[in-house]
Amino acid sequence: MATVNPTRMELQRTKKRLSTASRGHKLLKDKQDEMARQFMVYIRRDRALRREIEALLGSAMEKMTLAEAQMGTAALEEALMISASAKKPTCGETHIMSMKVPQIEAAPQGGGTISYGFAFTSEKLDAAYLAINALIPKLYELAAVEKTCDMLSDEMERTRRRVNALEYVMIPQMESTIKYITAKLEDNERSSTVRLMKIKEMMRT
Repeated sequence: MATVNPTRMELQRTKKRLSTASRGHKLLKDKQDEMARQFMVYIRRDRALRREIEALLGSAMEKMTLAEAQMGTAALEEALMISASAKKPTCGETHIMSMKVPQIEAAPQGGGTISYGFAFTSEKLDAAYLAINALIPKLYELAAVEKTCDMLSDEMERTRRRVNALEYVMIPQMESTIKYITAKLEDNERSSTVRLMKIKEMMRT
């Protein structure tokens, strides 16, 4: 405990600081709990997206392999040389506990339509192309979700440090200071009372 002046003014000041620190500690604890809840929501969404993407990608690669077997590598590469018109994703922000997190939305490339001709291509290639095209919005969403998880994790760690600093350092120090000042003031009052009693006794004699 730092050296303090044991006065009533310092006692009142320390009590006010303790009250403010206690309110701040409660608010930070509530924030920490809500962020943990939001973090679990995003983690579950992350896992669901990963499962969807892995399933779509596996299905698309299987169809692409069958298309290559039917058409041949050269014909497959020639069909895929015609690229679809790529659309830029819509990037924005949303707020979680006063923290800005990314939000990305994207439509399938080329509006979800096939960009090559159908004359010399396999229906397996069509299915593979559409399956891969459907991955694009999910990949953007996954990127936003994972970035949000990282940001939430960092903010939760910062909040945890603040909560611990208040709970285990600042609040106990202020409580100790209040006890010290109270004890000093009571000791001073007792000393003053004893002196007064002695003075009265001397005056009687």
